[in-house]
Amino acid sequence: MPKLSPLDRPRGGCDSCFKIIMSASKSTTWSPLRLPLFRALWLAAVASNVGTWMHNVGGEWLMTTLAPTPLLVALMQTAETAPTFLLALPAGALADIVDRRRLLIFSQAWMLVAAVGLAVATLAGITTPGVLLVLTFALGLGAAMNAPAWQAIVPELVPRHELTSAVSLNSVAFNIARAVGPALGGIIVAAAGPWAVFLLNSCSFVGVIFVLYRWRREKVESISPTERVVGAMRAGLRYARHAPELKSVLVRTGAFALCASALWATLPLVARTELKLNAFQYGVLLGCLGVGAVLGAFAIGWARHRVSNNLLVVLGTVVFALATAALGYLTNYALLAVALLLGGVAWMTTMSSLNVSVQTAVPEWVRARALALYLLVFFGSLAVGAAAWGAVAERVGLGTALFAAAAALLVGLAATPFFPLRGGESLDLNPSLHWTEPTFIQEPHPEHGPVLVTVEYLIDPARAGEFARAMQDMKRILRRDGATRWGLFVDTARPGRYLETFLVESWAEHMRQHARVTNEDRAVQERARAFHVGDTPPVVTHLVAENGRQ
Repeated sequence: MPKLSPLDRPRGGCDSCFKIIMSASKSTTWSPLRLPLFRALWLAAVASNVGTWMHNVGGEWLMTTLAPTPLLVALMQTAETAPTFLLALPAGALADIVDRRRLLIFSQAWMLVAAVGLAVATLAGITTPGVLLVLTFALGLGAAMNAPAWQAIVPELVPRHELTSAVSLNSVAFNIARAVGPALGGIIVAAAGPWAVFLLNSCSFVGVIFVLYRWRREKVESISPTERVVGAMRAGLRYARHAPELKSVLVRTGAFALCASALWATLPLVARTELKLNAFQYGVLLGCLGVGAVLGAFAIGWARHRVSNNLLVVLGTVVFALATAALGYLTNYALLAVALLLGGVAWMTTMSSLNVSVQTAVPEWVRARALALYLLVFFGSLAVGAAAWGAVAERVGLGTALFAAAAALLVGLAATPFFPLRGGESLDLNPSLHWTEPTFIQEPHPEHGPVLVTVEYLIDPARAGEFARAMQDMKRILRRDGATRWGLFVDTARPGRYLETFLVESWAEHMRQHARVTNEDRAVQERARAFHVGDTPPVVTHLVAENGRQ
């Protein structure tokens, strides 16, 4: 746990209220709020998210005034989410190699400037559809830089056994804001105009910056050579390619978000043109989605102990598909509000399950990059889906497009048996540090390479097939953690003699491999090495390319 700053120490008042609430609560979903540091940042997140949702209502409503066409209204969501598609991986790499606190302060300051700029432009009457999209995109850039680092600091704030609850609470913070922000934004837009919510949103960034500035984060000492951004990005992509647990989450997230985006993209236009609602009534509909998500948080802690993540995502997808179809069919305001309330429960169930799967399936060294890839797939799918469903709606109508999206959500469930979600809460992903340090006369320069590592095994030839299958797991781990090539060769003169080889791009990258091996990986390696029948352990050699030493 990081050291607590004076800001984090109990000071009565609100803190005392929290203690009373937490002592009375039996739900583990809320237990991380007992930790002062996590609570301070969580409250800051709630305030910021309320401002963001108020801003979204103002921006979308302003666009329906400036250019009430399905494509331009849908492009608002694209402008909000496309930056994550563009910057998620660089942001994740930065969050893994620089001070996350400083990165968060910078991204919040960027969003503060963009929000103030949009407020001033709107108040001056010079906001056009193009200006609105550009400044919304600028806000999205700040959010893209912020998101991986914000999610990656969660394990620094809570013990591991509280991680699932903390991740769920972050979703609760987002959805409390979704419940309150849209209705509040609708009231302010109706009373003062969109510029007012843009200005209030900028104030919320000031609050977050203040909390982050007061946080005295402990410096995290790396046990491996420092990575560069481009190399860190490659390492993150390589990890995802060779990590089945992460790959499954990314595929399932993309399949869901691509189709679920239709509801979010078309809701403003359905409210204004089909149902003839005002800004406040539209905000209430968005609030119903948020209230449903908060209600889902109460149930998800109970359900997670009884239902697998796979089934939770399936059930959530089915219910969200029904809510999407309801948006295209129902004209009764009260019934539509109930349908969106259930849609909010489904959204929370699905997204929380996917997010927890990412957080608990990757080690610390690559966590921000894994979260960045998750966000890249999620927001990229939302951005592409929003534009696509907006274009479809222009050709076939809003109702037909929403029915098609609901059907596509159900079809996407076909990916479930091929990409199952595996629970990772029980995985021991701490560094094992069990690899023997290489021997050398003079240590190679960190940039020298490539490095060829060989491991010689002596096995019972009768068990060659079993050994080869066990070594495939070693191949996956080594490729995932840095090897560019891997091979297993048998000696034609001695059928029981095998040589495992893998190539790493530099000496520094191989040293990082030593630091990246987890206790889960150690168990895999021990199963493979159990086939070795030699009197001494397998012989490991390290060879550096001659041209790499010049």
